Amino acid sequence: MTFLERLKCLFTFGQGVALPLPQIDADMSPYELFDLWFKDANKSGILLPEAMSVSSVDSTGQPSSRMVLLKSFDENGFVFFTNYGSRKHQELSGNNKVALLFHWSVLQRQVRIEGTIEKVTAAESEAYFHSRDRGSQIGAWASKQSQRLTHDNELKERVKSYTDKFNNQQVPLPEFWGGLRVKPHYMEFWQGRASRLHDRICFEKSENNWQQFKLHP
Repeated sequence: MTFLERLKCLFTFGQGVALPLPQIDADMSPYELFDLWFKDANKSGILLPEAMSVSSVDSTGQPSSRMVLLKSFDENGFVFFTNYGSRKHQELSGNNKVALLFHWSVLQRQVRIEGTIEKVTAAESEAYFHSRDRGSQIGAWASKQSQRLTHDNELKERVKSYTDKFNNQQVPLPEFWGGLRVKPHYMEFWQGRASRLHDRICFEKSENNWQQFKLHP
């Protein structure tokens, strides 16, 4: 979407326009509803509608959150990619419980997701890694994510080192980098209302089925 198209969409949706809720059948899955809302977010002109907060907890019970980009989703879960040496993955390796949050302010919508994490297959990581631009591939090798820089030029020097190392050849997938899939057991869709009587549509997984219910705002 171009900058002008994005501005047009933002003007169309206005400042915080609350959209009507879609017809939600009893047998609708949360993935179907997320797909509808994600398409609305893409149409709205929001910058990076795929941005989501990922929250993890360390061994002391201290939670931490950061923004990442959703790369794909289906009924198997929600996928993002990271350095496996990062703080987020170290915490998720010790406690695989995770929470995601999407916030689309222009639409007065947010989606909360709670679940567990697992690694995607090596083939999935390989395919996505090689779809990235070469600079991002080099960056994945160069960044010791979440570790302290020893000096101001360290990252720049590492970028140059790996640029030279992989000159005139395909950049391989680092063994310490790849995808993570969040497998939800709870999903909540929040639609803001001017009256403050917001809509909260929830889905909770029981064995292989989803139970649908609403919460007071």
